[in-house]
Amino acid sequence: MQSSSKKYGPAYAAVTTLFFAWGFITSLIDPLVAAVKGIFSLTDLQAQLSAFAFFIAYGVMSFPAAALLSRFKSVPTILIALSMMIGGCILMLVAANIEIYELVLAGLFVLASGITALQVAANPLAAALGSPEGSHFRLTFSQTFNSLGTFIGPIIGATLFLEGVEVKHGEVITAEVRAEALAGIDAAYFWLAGMIAALLVFFYLSRNIVSQAAPASSSSGRSIGSMLSEAFQSKWAILGGLAIFLYVGAEVAIGTQMAFFLNSDSIWGHSDAIFGLPFTGRFSDGVPGVSLQEAAALTALYWGGAMVGRLIGSALLAKVNAALLLATFTGAAAAMCFYVFAVGGVGAGFVAIAIGLFNSIMFPVIFTLTLERSTASSEATSGFLCTSIIGGAFVPLLVGFVSGHSSYITAFIVPALCYVALCIFALSANKTQATNNVAEVATGH
Repeated sequence: MQSSSKKYGPAYAAVTTLFFAWGFITSLIDPLVAAVKGIFSLTDLQAQLSAFAFFIAYGVMSFPAAALLSRFKSVPTILIALSMMIGGCILMLVAANIEIYELVLAGLFVLASGITALQVAANPLAAALGSPEGSHFRLTFSQTFNSLGTFIGPIIGATLFLEGVEVKHGEVITAEVRAEALAGIDAAYFWLAGMIAALLVFFYLSRNIVSQAAPASSSSGRSIGSMLSEAFQSKWAILGGLAIFLYVGAEVAIGTQMAFFLNSDSIWGHSDAIFGLPFTGRFSDGVPGVSLQEAAALTALYWGGAMVGRLIGSALLAKVNAALLLATFTGAAAAMCFYVFAVGGVGAGFVAIAIGLFNSIMFPVIFTLTLERSTASSEATSGFLCTSIIGGAFVPLLVGFVSGHSSYITAFIVPALCYVALCIFALSANKTQATNNVAEVATGH
């Protein structure tokens, strides 16, 4: 085992860095949505197109990425994915310099397409780089760094993108503030491009040792159409796909609207209550009320809750029925959304942030419950479930439409209904006996 650790240690460290990188990049979407609304004078719906452009890539690229992995194996797929991500970062740099929002959307789509291919290749690779008995630990450990990335991303993004930016009615962004926000976007994606380029060089130089450990493909060159057809013939693959669609959509919608929500006058716009909690004072700029920049940074607490919840949930899943635990977590999240919708006020800000704690186990549990009950192959089912992550593209658009025509508080009714549907899915799964034995599922979101 010691020999194995020495052999695969550097490669595994690099793969784990990939998990951190795509978590960090994905969570930058939250402050970016807030920034582009002010920079380009957009409506809530138009600003949410940033999330749409990013997450629609999962629907477009998941099956093509699986086909790419089947043909070219792990390392070439990772190199192609990293190259696409660099291309996406370059498009973002150009967009920030020539100030074209449509180019921002194109850059986000290319960047997310690369991340999609990266996830398809890196998840099983992280499990394979070492002894078989340590695969579960390695994958879980790598996914912990993914959660760390989603926690840090909003803090860095808020600092770079939102200095002085406000989007409340009547607020005017000066040319200087606009230029500084665009410069922050430029700087963020410049350094991201450099980091990704360094990873690309590392994987190219270590391609032989990583390739030796890469798991063998089981797809046997199957076409995208055949896998989709098989998935659509399974009731539980379809139900699981809908559940993933609603979960990712609700989670992303809350995250991308969180800064606007916390910054609103009816929540924390005129309150410093959050800064009375331990460790939150570092987010304060000393001015009464929560500015948009502070609100975007505080969004990290929402994603940090998911990281903590994943640790707690992992312990609970060892003792509690997974379907019933999922029903409990989704029911709690639905109740919290309904509280925000019905009550509002300063307390609603704390409740909204705490929803992240209950989001934590939803993706992996929905994934495994579906695989256990699906009559389609695990390959076809997994591909369909990953494609269903496009919920992160469509549900935020609906939430942006609702908030634009009412309020950020009212918009919480949309994720509330999503969580209710997920609770019904969990209860149905509890009543349905598993037909497949899922030994290991390499997933991450």
